[in-house]
Amino acid sequence: MRFRLKHIYILFFFILTIWLFSFCNNNTNDTLTTPYLNLEDNVQYVGMATCRSCHNNVYETFIQTGMGQSFRHAVREKSDAQFGDHAVIYDTLNNLYYYPFLKNDTTFYVLEYRLENDDTTHKRLEKVDYIVGSGQHTNSHIIDINGYVYQAPVTWYTQEKRWDLAPGFRENNSRFDRWLTEECITCHNHFPKQIKGSLNKFSDMPTGIECERCHGPGEIHVKEKLAGNIVDTSLSIDYTIVNPRDLPRDLQMDICQRCHLQGVAVTEPGKTFFDFKPGTKLNETINVFLPRFTDSHDKFIMASQADRLRLSKCFKNTEELTCLTCHHPHHSVEVTPKKQFNQACKNCHLQKTCSLAISEREENGDDCASCHMPKSGSIDIPHIRITDHFISVHEPKTADRFQKKSFLGIEILTKDDPTPLDMARGYLAMHDKYLAAPVMLDSAWHYLQLSQAQSDQLLPVQIHYYFLRQDFDKLIEISVNIADNQPLGAWSSYRIGEAFFQNGDYENAFTYFNSAVNELPLHLDFLEKKGIVLISLKKLEEAKKLFEEVLSENSKRPISLCNLGFVYVLSGNIKEGEKWYDKAIALDPDYEQALVNKAAILLLKKKKKEAKELLERVLRINPENQQAIIGMGRMMNGGR
Repeated sequence: MRFRLKHIYILFFFILTIWLFSFCNNNTNDTLTTPYLNLEDNVQYVGMATCRSCHNNVYETFIQTGMGQSFRHAVREKSDAQFGDHAVIYDTLNNLYYYPFLKNDTTFYVLEYRLENDDTTHKRLEKVDYIVGSGQHTNSHIIDINGYVYQAPVTWYTQEKRWDLAPGFRENNSRFDRWLTEECITCHNHFPKQIKGSLNKFSDMPTGIECERCHGPGEIHVKEKLAGNIVDTSLSIDYTIVNPRDLPRDLQMDICQRCHLQGVAVTEPGKTFFDFKPGTKLNETINVFLPRFTDSHDKFIMASQADRLRLSKCFKNTEELTCLTCHHPHHSVEVTPKKQFNQACKNCHLQKTCSLAISEREENGDDCASCHMPKSGSIDIPHIRITDHFISVHEPKTADRFQKKSFLGIEILTKDDPTPLDMARGYLAMHDKYLAAPVMLDSAWHYLQLSQAQSDQLLPVQIHYYFLRQDFDKLIEISVNIADNQPLGAWSSYRIGEAFFQNGDYENAFTYFNSAVNELPLHLDFLEKKGIVLISLKKLEEAKKLFEEVLSENSKRPISLCNLGFVYVLSGNIKEGEKWYDKAIALDPDYEQALVNKAAILLLKKKKKEAKELLERVLRINPENQQAIIGMGRMMNGGR
């Protein structure tokens, strides 16, 4: 009897503690209904070095995992790549070569060049600053220009031991201009400090995912332990820090799904990718959408482990199976013995035996996963093989299963009951980031029509929709009804500004572009658009200062270089203008506007042959370039 009473008292105390914590938290934050003290907004991150001071044994194994090795400085000992004369990549679509190499066996560079008739007609050299990826599958690379980070166009594919263009660059080579925002960085790395007013400028860049990504901010935990307040976690939960194993399955999965549920991620209004904390619901911060096709069951993206696992009967038929059933986040998969994964299967399948003969099972080490979670390719990352986390009896993949691919729609994976506005946002984001097809916009419109959201919530989504439709007249119509004091946000202001710009109303365009810049003063695309409007308004000195401001932030912006040259030409300084055009072309040999502008100067200087060569070059790049067509026509008609 005494034994039972003791446990009743413990249970009562535990329930009372949970209730008190929840009550106190609800007083300070209406959305926070958790007993975990470290999830309050004012709790600070302390950094992995602080965690290590008490948990060095955990640190020593975690730092060897894929997460611990996810982001590093670009030095030789941190790269898995092989270098040498063979390491040359050719982009067949753009006729560009890439040669990654080490200088003095320490500094990492990528040389972009073009060969025409055995002559090198273009060279661009960029220093690589960071390596992304542990090397289990790939090493991708990042360049840092004054804090602005961009993905380099080359990747080392470890499993095939080969260099190739980075994922997505074979289809659309953005060269050194693919900017990496908080969405990318916060999945592949711990939280850097984002410079206020920018999208891709960071300082204090960490080198790998750290403890607090899965455990939450550590300030309270550290203070409590230093004060001697130690909790015996074998008997009760320490609510000063999140231990994922203590969470219910949905919240536990949300921690993993933050990065291993790859799709189109859309932040909730007012939230950023920095805001998710372990122990909270992912959909309070981020929603994730995936396009579904008729062959989606067989073809899937690399970081879709959570989606694939959730499709499995093993997951659906039990409440116990989570990522942590098989994975120990502090230990590398590379050194985890197969028997540990197999034991996780056997813990549930005690009464079931494998249908294969024992001899066949022994051939592969009696490895459950090799049959039920086979290695597979990925539709987004070439040259890799990954474990398919859809646990099932896999049938052999035959060609006839892939003959027809039809789009079925998008699925939201973070909510069971999304609103029509959620779905509209998802389809617009899918159009922006994944598949710019009319069906995405048609579906977004369908859900916008169904939405009963308040006008302030609906307005930015409507503006986004009409912008993608390029219905600039509708955007201008909407702008008339916007109150002067109504906050729009940077992107909505930019989109309305573009509508006025396309309609030739430069005064109103400037007003909205200026609003966008005021909110994001280091968004270089916004600044450049404002500068172009200033040129259209003939405010050349203001435009000149603005483009110089952009180039002081990032000196390798072909648009700013070209437009600064145009300002000098309009001001009568042809020689200085030509110099800036040349700088733009040196960075981007296929930049049509800079080539056309340079050709115009050559014509002024009576160098018709050189001008003709440049215009022909533009028309090879884009046969429909109207400026080049008109220029060629005038030359053929004697300059008339």
